[in-house]
Amino acid sequence: MEGISDIKISGLDQLRPPQILKQPYINLFFELSHKAPKEWCDDFNRLIGKRTYPVKIDPPAGLFIETWVRKAHEIEAVLDSLKKVIITCNLEYIARIEAERNAVINVDFKNDKGGEQGELNKIIADLNFDD
Repeated sequence: MEGISDIKISGLDQLRPPQILKQPYINLFFELSHKAPKEWCDDFNRLIGKRTYPVKIDPPAGLFIETWVRKAHEIEAVLDSLKKVIITCNLEYIARIEAERNAVINVDFKNDKGGEQGELNKIIADLNFDD
């Protein structure tokens, strides 16, 4: 099964390859390894911020990062920059999901504080599953 940590750029969209056109720019459509959740896409768009050239991912589609460059020699630098943002986005998304899950577990296990069950609930709630 593919997870959030597996999201990476796998190549360029085969249906929209980069081409030299009359316009003074080259459109780039980087394809992700698999469809990203809407929340991940929103995080990516927030993290990418303002760049020399606009960069975005369409959250409902969640599969292509769209941008452009003026010169072909800029493509490699753009790709390297996108890879770094994807790594950060993956880490932040996973951390947020784990924090939400831990909050639910802590609420569930700490609600019953009496007797042996309360002691068990506290031990379970305090378990550390980090590496």
